[in-house]
Amino acid sequence: MGERATSHAVTVEVNGEKVSRIVAARQLLVHFLRDTLGLTGTHIGCDTGNCGACSVIVNGKLVKSCMILAAQTDGATIETVEGLAQDGTLSPLQESFHEHHALQCGYCTPGMLMSATYLLRHNPEPTDEEIRRGIRGNICRCTGYVNIVKAIRAVSRRQATGGHAVTAAAGEEV
Repeated sequence: MGERATSHAVTVEVNGEKVSRIVAARQLLVHFLRDTLGLTGTHIGCDTGNCGACSVIVNGKLVKSCMILAAQTDGATIETVEGLAQDGTLSPLQESFHEHHALQCGYCTPGMLMSATYLLRHNPEPTDEEIRRGIRGNICRCTGYVNIVKAIRAVSRRQATGGHAVTAAAGEEV
């Protein structure tokens, strides 16, 4: 057996900014984002891929950043929760989470927002069942998911009406 490389040069685009770093061969993407790049919005929850707190979008695919090595992302485009807000203004999805009280402790929120972003990109008008399926890889121990589903549904409806608020029909919750 030959010598194994212990570090790799990695160049990625993170939230629209190109960065190059040398990473340890065994460094997980979540630690690269948090410790190397200082993007602490991506949370570490379980380190086993079960909770979804570390969810990010890599090359258009939703991934759990605790399950991929940073070296595997060389050349990739990565989106984190920090990239959702533009010029200090929360995204419509972030605003909706706030408006619908879709968070309590906030630990799952970054991963939940990234899962919802991915879902809405691929299915702009999901049903409640599709929303639940779209966030099923994210564990929330506080909210019970009801308000999270409401928040995602509200953004979906706003997008469908060109950004205008939608009022609920009689007896329907928004």
